[in-house]
Amino acid sequence: MNLKQIQKPIINEMDDFKSMLRSSISSDNILIDKVVNYILKRKGKQIRPLFVFLSAGLSGTISNSTYRAAILIEILHTATLIHDDVVDESNYRRGFFSVNALWKSKYSVLLGDYLLSKGLELSVNNNDFKFLGILSEAVKNMSEGEITQLKKSKTLNINEKDYFKVINQKTASLFSSCCEMGSLSSGTNKTNILLMREFGSLVGQAFQIRDDLFGYLSHDIGKPSLNDFKQRKMTLPLIYALSESNAFEKREILKNVKNFKSVEKIISFVKEKNGIAYSENKMNAMIIKSKKILNSFPDSVYKESINNLLDYTISRVK
Repeated sequence: MNLKQIQKPIINEMDDFKSMLRSSISSDNILIDKVVNYILKRKGKQIRPLFVFLSAGLSGTISNSTYRAAILIEILHTATLIHDDVVDESNYRRGFFSVNALWKSKYSVLLGDYLLSKGLELSVNNNDFKFLGILSEAVKNMSEGEITQLKKSKTLNINEKDYFKVINQKTASLFSSCCEMGSLSSGTNKTNILLMREFGSLVGQAFQIRDDLFGYLSHDIGKPSLNDFKQRKMTLPLIYALSESNAFEKREILKNVKNFKSVEKIISFVKEKNGIAYSENKMNAMIIKSKKILNSFPDSVYKESINNLLDYTISRVK
């Protein structure tokens, strides 16, 4: 099932959301507006706002605050991607030139800051202080996760427990916020809100594992598939493969990772040690847990769509 079919119950809401997002981040500053237009024309699948709207529909009623939650999430996500491209010195994003490539790091950092300020302004003007509390925690976790990952890439010393701590912070925290804020905006009870927060965390972890598998499965994935290898990121397939290796194998592979050499050899090693199959099993286990949470909610078109969105999340090819 493609995203257009998944969006069907909220197609009107998503159309309105896109218009509201544009008006929320537009500026009288010519340069800022030029960059904003560039970003909006090349927006990705907008999976996170989808989770916001579907979580609201699943839990209760889609409201005006649901739109603001989706806009705030998308603004934050966009700002972090811009900042990530500066940190990673990446010239491409989803197959197009990144903001960093076209406007360089100083403008990119400032534009990311501008977007964050617009999100804060939107929330404060509408007294969405609960949203700000959730997002503040997410931003803190995302920053800590990125810093930990950068540190670990220097030493290449990371185990599976460390890996899951990092992806919980840098990826799952935002997905968790999507679903928690969507549910909160619907007027439902605290139990449902907490369930959706847990649901989002599981989805975010599965989403990141799928991202980490791309480098081992494909070389045409929007962001260059070799990027993780260049940055010496230790992802689950490699971590597991190393845990199944003897001292000599581990030393040789880590030497290649450290020096960005023999990438094909690293990929073959991971496949031979069943790193891909192990990671896929972990990912699928999280999806099963998340679907159990969904089963506690009444049947609806929103429940059906969010189930399909889960399947899409782990089966997407880029």
